Amino acid sequence: MTHDGRPAREALDTLAAELTGMAEADHRAAPGAHSEDPAEQLAWRRLTARHGDRLARIMDEFGWPTAELVGEDAARAAWLVAQHADRQLDVQRRALGLLEEAVARGAAGARELAFLRDRVLVNDGYEQVCGTQIAGVKDGAPVPWPCREPGRVDELRAEAGIEPYAEYVARFS
Repeated sequence: MTHDGRPAREALDTLAAELTGMAEADHRAAPGAHSEDPAEQLAWRRLTARHGDRLARIMDEFGWPTAELVGEDAARAAWLVAQHADRQLDVQRRALGLLEEAVARGAAGARELAFLRDRVLVNDGYEQVCGTQIAGVKDGAPVPWPCREPGRVDELRAEAGIEPYAEYVARFS
């Protein structure tokens, strides 16, 4: 800590490197979109659980790791870790609350907030808002989890800085 109570730059640089390393490990270990390999699935679940545990400790110490605190790449990595903490809903909900506060202060982006909010809503059994979470594929086309206001999805996505739904799902086809 510095004399004014802020974390030392070296500690923040180390934290940034750790977060980006976690995101890189996540990408390497993530099962393919249609992988049914149980060993691959289990390894990824274990990795995301370790990362979720670590993110909980990071949030205890630093709050939400904003770009101002750790840099753009590390802040995005923190969001990815929260997004993939599906079996640790307490961690996801806490990350969502801290990210909401950061967005309200102008310290984080609405796009990441929309994705994490939808993820938490779906994981809690509710309808999502922006249609960011895909339930599966039917007739070769991605199908979103149910949305609160399906007729307004593109409008709500635009407000959050997310491309229209059709463009988004075209990447999955």
